[in-house]
Amino acid sequence: MTSTALRVAAVDLGATSGRVIAAEVAPDRLHLHEVHRFPNEPVRTPDGLHWNVLELHRQILTGLGHAHRAAGPALAGLAVDSWAVDYGLLRRGRLLGNPCHYRDEVRTEAGPARVHRLVPHEGLFARNGLQYLPFNTLYQLAADPWTALADRMLLIPDLLGHWLTGGPQFTERTNASTTGLLDVRTGAWDHELLARLGLPGSLCGELVDPGTPVGALRPDLARPLGLPEIPVTTVGSHDTASAVVAVPMTEAGAAYLSCGTWGLVGTELAEPVLTDAARAANFTNEGGVDGRVRFLTNVMGLWLLSESIRWWQRDGSSASLPDLLARAARAPLPVAVFDVQDPRFLAPGDLPARIAQWYEEHGLPAPPDRPALVRAIVESLAHTFAEAVDRTELLSGVRLTRIHVVGGGALNRLLCQRLADRAGRPVLAGPVEATALGNVLIQARTAGTLTGTLEDLRTLVARTHTPVTFTPRPNGSR
Repeated sequence: MTSTALRVAAVDLGATSGRVIAAEVAPDRLHLHEVHRFPNEPVRTPDGLHWNVLELHRQILTGLGHAHRAAGPALAGLAVDSWAVDYGLLRRGRLLGNPCHYRDEVRTEAGPARVHRLVPHEGLFARNGLQYLPFNTLYQLAADPWTALADRMLLIPDLLGHWLTGGPQFTERTNASTTGLLDVRTGAWDHELLARLGLPGSLCGELVDPGTPVGALRPDLARPLGLPEIPVTTVGSHDTASAVVAVPMTEAGAAYLSCGTWGLVGTELAEPVLTDAARAANFTNEGGVDGRVRFLTNVMGLWLLSESIRWWQRDGSSASLPDLLARAARAPLPVAVFDVQDPRFLAPGDLPARIAQWYEEHGLPAPPDRPALVRAIVESLAHTFAEAVDRTELLSGVRLTRIHVVGGGALNRLLCQRLADRAGRPVLAGPVEATALGNVLIQARTAGTLTGTLEDLRTLVARTHTPVTFTPRPNGSR
């Protein structure tokens, strides 16, 4: 079967890099082409760590020019997804400074204590269903000196969508669910909680679902780049929400691991799990596309590898991840694992030294060289991911028979195999570009090129992106 393809652009912003993807979507095909990649590097100023959101806006426009040239005059849509929790504060439509970075140490220390004096975490979980993370939006707002001056908070994709179109200051629902300010049962803003925390209700704008028109690319932005006034819509603007759309879960009993800077381990449910056991295990209930619940837990993820590599390269020395992984794969088993969730690993800096410190404090020999440290990171991540899958099964009551790995971690063959070994379940790796795929799938469904449920969209992914299967080995060390 052949059909006319819809051509759209997906802006996918990760915590370390951003991409603009040109996509062709039709009922019989799904093709992505990365046309522009750029770094997303934080900037440290005297008042803390910030995102360079103006540079992100500029790079998006540059990428749209590339996407338009790749697609020709038929570029028919645009949507933005990004990491969660971070936001810009506006007053009368003007941004009050560059958005702060969730890894800013001062805010992540001050915010939780201020909030928990008013509402303990147990009470918060009953209302918002979220796991405790010190950088959740409500904690950041409590520590942000600009909050009292603002009349609107826009999460990063919504801020950029507003800048691109000049349209309404919407808040997309899947990302709003990560703020801690959304009622997990009703999906509406929890204005009682906002009042208890002393946060102005005006901060929270109109909630909209994925697939809502935002407006068209502003003429003053489009004309200099030779672009048409491209329609902009919402998708699952939390990148994990978009990634889960594209997990090829075509049968029941699937766990997923969206593995990038963070590792998000969980399953998709129809209703939230709000038990004391789920709260104690630090699981979260975040909004998914079409009203689904992403029941999951956050694991530190590939940040441990990427930041270690960045640290080793800071003085110009050679440190190639593929080479280190190849050498790490030859390291003998067993390898002592460390606690990847230790808060000391959250901030940027010398992670290799902090990992060595963890081993020393626990009376264990630290990895003696870089390949050994990389193997320790991989084993520790695989161990934690496998435990998270077991807890997901126990807490959700859903028997999980396989694990889908999407995102950059799907390319890490050592990690995928060790996860299969430790979890005792087959791992299906891919697609790597799940977030961008989920973005364009919802754009295509909104435009009418695709129809049906999430299961129908995932069937298209499964037909066009065959995963790599890793089978648990009988002699694999647990």
